[in-house]
Amino acid sequence: MSQEVVNAVGRRKSAVARVYLTAGGSGNITINDRPLENYFPLEIFQYIVKQPLAVTNLTEGVDIKINLTGGGIKGQAEAARLGISRCLIEMDAELRPELKKNGFLTRDARVVERKKPGRPGARKRFQFSKR
Repeated sequence: MSQEVVNAVGRRKSAVARVYLTAGGSGNITINDRPLENYFPLEIFQYIVKQPLAVTNLTEGVDIKINLTGGGIKGQAEAARLGISRCLIEMDAELRPELKKNGFLTRDARVVERKKPGRPGARKRFQFSKR
């Protein structure tokens, strides 16, 4: 008997998280073949990743495997959160209102603005000199 694996993608800034969720697990979260505590040593990022599970009371009922690429540590954590939320909805559609209320289903589309020609950054201008 093989367990059903649900997968989804979460993105944030330039980070991409491919999430594979297996129902009926023991609560293991593996990121890039490393335990969650090893990949994200700071507890704030562990908390961000686990938020959808805490809200839906599924911390012990599912096993999660995540492939993370690109971006920085915060973007990766938030991408993983979105991916986990999408997986939970695919597994059980009745969890949607609770996740939606907490804002875990919104793709945060803010990305770094490109540098413009004739400027030192995206918007900053070089110092003006009258003479």
